[in-house]
Amino acid sequence: MFGKKIRNLNRYREIVYTFARHGFGYLLEEMGLFTKLSLPKSPTETGAIHQDPASVGKHIREALESLGPAFVKLGQVASTRSDLLPEKVIAELNKLHDEVSALPFQEIRKVLEQEMGDYTRYFAEFDEEAIAAASIGQVHRAVLHNGETVAVKIQRPGIAGHVQRDLSILKELATLAEQRLDWGEQYQVGKLVDELAKAVRQELDFTAEARHMEKVKNGFGEEDPVHIPEVYWDLTTHRILTMEYIHGIRLTRLEDLKEAGLSPEIVAERLVQAVFRQILIEGFFHGDPHPGNLFALPGNRIAFVDFGLVGRLTPEMQRHFSSMIIAMIHQDTDAAVRAMLRMGMVPEDVDREAFWLDVDDLREKYYNVALSDISLGEAVHDLFDLAFRYRIRIPPDLTLLGKTLLSLEGIVKKLDPDINVTRITRPFGEQLLKERFNPKRLARETWRNIYDLGETLIELPKHLLQIAENLQKGKVQVDVGVPRLNLFLRKLDQIVNRLSYSIVLLSFSIIMCGLIIGSSLTRQQTLLWKVPAIEIGFLIAVFMLMWLIYSIFKSGRL
Repeated sequence: MFGKKIRNLNRYREIVYTFARHGFGYLLEEMGLFTKLSLPKSPTETGAIHQDPASVGKHIREALESLGPAFVKLGQVASTRSDLLPEKVIAELNKLHDEVSALPFQEIRKVLEQEMGDYTRYFAEFDEEAIAAASIGQVHRAVLHNGETVAVKIQRPGIAGHVQRDLSILKELATLAEQRLDWGEQYQVGKLVDELAKAVRQELDFTAEARHMEKVKNGFGEEDPVHIPEVYWDLTTHRILTMEYIHGIRLTRLEDLKEAGLSPEIVAERLVQAVFRQILIEGFFHGDPHPGNLFALPGNRIAFVDFGLVGRLTPEMQRHFSSMIIAMIHQDTDAAVRAMLRMGMVPEDVDREAFWLDVDDLREKYYNVALSDISLGEAVHDLFDLAFRYRIRIPPDLTLLGKTLLSLEGIVKKLDPDINVTRITRPFGEQLLKERFNPKRLARETWRNIYDLGETLIELPKHLLQIAENLQKGKVQVDVGVPRLNLFLRKLDQIVNRLSYSIVLLSFSIIMCGLIIGSSLTRQQTLLWKVPAIEIGFLIAVFMLMWLIYSIFKSGRL
């Protein structure tokens, strides 16, 4: 137990010093971490880098890469949150690579034996050389005793413990940032870390990934040109995922596609259809469609692999998202603003008029642009960038959707530079609109609303009685909100300080005048006049005046 605490403390220091070394020491010092951990101050802690967002992003990326798998994964998940991070920081986080050197098979074998015992009972062949390796696990090719070829994804030994430890430390740092830094509380850093940590922890459970694969697979029929690998559940655990081996061609290998008799143009169109069907129809989509996770199969079919990161859209989120896209295409600023505000958590002090004007400026960007030239991914990214500027919290799955669309468009443009994504996706939008105004659906929603209203009316007398009892007992609390209260209090402080300043000056002026007049009218030599009272009074007045001015200026409220 004691040894574990020491290791955690050492890791805590390593994390803090790494960020300090990359130029974030000024933040760590404000949080009191150098003193708390007895760390020497980093020579690069001046914080000059924070003036340039691109430089901030670069240093964050380098720090995350040097801290290992948990932080790399965290950065990759954070790169989907364009509503919370500046565009240039997101661009740097997108450069984070999850590819690492494969571990020797002797270490991987330990995990196999811990999860399966004698794994040779299940596999007739097992290639010791990995075909892919990432920070969480690596993939090996194997052959079952019935002759089927499978891909076995194996979690790196000890990685779960390391990730949990790092996430726990990061949560403590986030809590401290909320307590010590104004922007930490403003952006609710603790909740942000919780969201990101949840996604990272989910990737540690390979059974969750297997369930994701089956859910996406169930959204497509046998006739669809999409293939999702079969999961071998009897050979799958939390740390081992056994699935069908995909014999396909990566979509980046255009020459190989053509040599195999495949059409890049057809593959591109079918890829767009597959992704938008997941998004707009099923509401459950592959969240990381980069070229390494996509393969072309005979017959111009598409295969998806690696379902560690997925997105989920509720019917309400689908409705708001489609409304936003339709509004942008039809140049309707009011509808776009309404959709944005409905899909996100809006701060109470948001300037809606300024937000409307910025959305209208964005509309001008797409004015008179042909539908074939509009990038849906870029349009969504632009809107979420506005959300960041106005501190509107967009649900994580929607921001992941924005990144997914950008990745998708980047891939299909390489396959077919002339592809018209809007034309391909229009049928899905039309289907969504038909479903939205379907009489049966409207009737069902109307009945649900009537039922909810009825339940509320039934409960109303009980709630009114409870309120009356609380009023009688004096237990009702009234929360009065004053718009711009802080500004009002600041102005009040300024007025009080200025009044104090004036009163002190006036008082000393009266006293000094009295002394001067008294000394001139009465020429008696008293003990008081033997002392240089005027000079001393003048010095005291100057001292008190200077002290008062210094205090007021120090408070910044003059």
